[in-house]
Amino acid sequence: MSVNVTVRYFAILKEERGQASEQIRTDASDLASLFAELSAQHHFSLTKEQLRVAVDDCFVNWNDQVKDGTQVVFIPPVAGG
Repeated sequence: MSVNVTVRYFAILKEERGQASEQIRTDASDLASLFAELSAQHHFSLTKEQLRVAVDDCFVNWNDQVKDGTQVVFIPPVAGG
């Protein structure tokens, strides 16, 4: 079943995608599948093992279901001082 989600990107993912967010329609069953779908489309340099994932501002597991109307954020490693 297709769902609509908002995906937000930060840091290198934002640079590689060329925008900070997008609305997509997907048939991905879980968040890992969603990331794989987007990574194949946008040629991300990071793997899911290098990222955290959050839905509606809460960290979640990669095997959690993709739900209609949610906001998904893929969070890359952060460097700083």
